Amino acid sequence: MSLYDVVIVGGGIHGVGVAQAASAAGYSVLLLEKSQLAAGSSSRSSKLIHGGLRYLESAQISLVYECLHERQRLLKLAPDLVRLEAFHIPVYRDTVRRPWQLRAGLSLYAMLGGLHKSSLFKQLPLSQCSELDGLKAEGLQSVYRYYDGMSDDAALTRAVMDSAISLGAELELRASLLHAHVEEDRVDIVYQQAGSEKSCQAKTLVNAAGPWVGEVLDHITPRQDNIAVDMVQGSHLVLDTELKAGSYYMEAPVDGRAVFFLPWKDKAMLGTTEVKYHGRPEDVMVLAEERRYLLHVLEHYFPSLSNSAIIEEFAGLRILPQSEGAHFSRPRDTRIVQSDKRLSSIYGGKLTTYRLTAEKLVFQLQNILGKKQRIAYTDKLRLTPT
Repeated sequence: MSLYDVVIVGGGIHGVGVAQAASAAGYSVLLLEKSQLAAGSSSRSSKLIHGGLRYLESAQISLVYECLHERQRLLKLAPDLVRLEAFHIPVYRDTVRRPWQLRAGLSLYAMLGGLHKSSLFKQLPLSQCSELDGLKAEGLQSVYRYYDGMSDDAALTRAVMDSAISLGAELELRASLLHAHVEEDRVDIVYQQAGSEKSCQAKTLVNAAGPWVGEVLDHITPRQDNIAVDMVQGSHLVLDTELKAGSYYMEAPVDGRAVFFLPWKDKAMLGTTEVKYHGRPEDVMVLAEERRYLLHVLEHYFPSLSNSAIIEEFAGLRILPQSEGAHFSRPRDTRIVQSDKRLSSIYGGKLTTYRLTAEKLVFQLQNILGKKQRIAYTDKLRLTPT
C-alpha cells in the first residue's frame, strides 16, 4: 500500500497550492479530486488577483497588504495567466463614498502595495469620461483610475497543479473519499476512483474541499468536530458586450456594496452578490433576485448597455467563519484548522493568497513530517497555462 507524506482532498486553488508547496518542500503528495480541477468555487470567482480595496473599509489591513504583495509576485511568476487591468471608480452626486474617502483609500492601497507603479492611481479629467464604455455622464463628479490584477481562475488552478506534478506530486481525478481513519502514526484512506475502490496511507491528511469541507469531515473517524461556517453565494452574469476602457468598480445603488463590471473573454462579466446559502454546494445557482440586483446596477451606471443579452451566468460559494455580521464586512482571511496532528482543514480565503496560505500550512506540517531536502521554492516557480 502506498504511503504518502501528504494526501489532499480537493482540487481547487487551495488544494493544488498545498500540493505544489508540499512537493517543493520535498514531500510525497497525492491529491484526490472527485470531479475535475477547479470544478467548484475556483472556477466561479470574480477572476480578480487583487489586494481587495473594499476590505480597507472593514480594517482588514494585513489581508490587503498580503494580497497586494502576492499579486505582484503572481504578475512575475505567471505573466501569461495574470494581467494588470485598469479599474475605474465613478463618483456621482448621490454616491455614498465621497471623493476624499476614495482618495484616502486609494492612497493607503498604494502605500500597502509599496508605492509600486502598479499600485498608483489618478483622477481622470471629466473630458476623458466619454471614452469609458458608455458610463453615465449625468451627475458624474469624478472618476478614479487604479490598477489591479485579473486571471482565469480555472486556468491558474490547472497551472499550479501542473507545477506540483512536475515536482513529483500525483493527481487522481474522479476520486471520491469514502473513508479515512486517523491513527496515532498515520491516516488510512479509502477512496473510489473511476468506479474502483483504492486505498493508501498518509502521514498527514489535508481537507481542502472548499464548500464540501464539512462533508469530508463526515467521512473521517474518529469523528471530528464540525467546522462552523457560513456558505455565502456570489453570482455573476456574462453579457454579450465588450468593455474597451477596462474594468469598473461600482457602488450598488440599493445597498452600497461593491459590484464589478469586468472584461472577460471578449465579453463583459458583472458581479458579484452576497446571499447566504443553505443547500448542497453542487446545487448552487443564480437566483432571480440576484439577476435583478446586478442588472439594476448595470442600468444605473451603463444605461446604454442595459439591454445586453446574458450569455452565461454562474454562482460560486464563499466559505466564511460563522457569524451574525454582514457578509460584506466579514473577515476574508484563510482559516487553517488542525483538529488532529495528522488532519488539517483549510477554508475561506482568497484566490490571490493561495500560495502564501499553502506555504503557511506546509510550514505547520513540518512539525509532524520533519524537514526534507527541498526541491524548489514556490515564490520562484514559473506558472504557465496548459
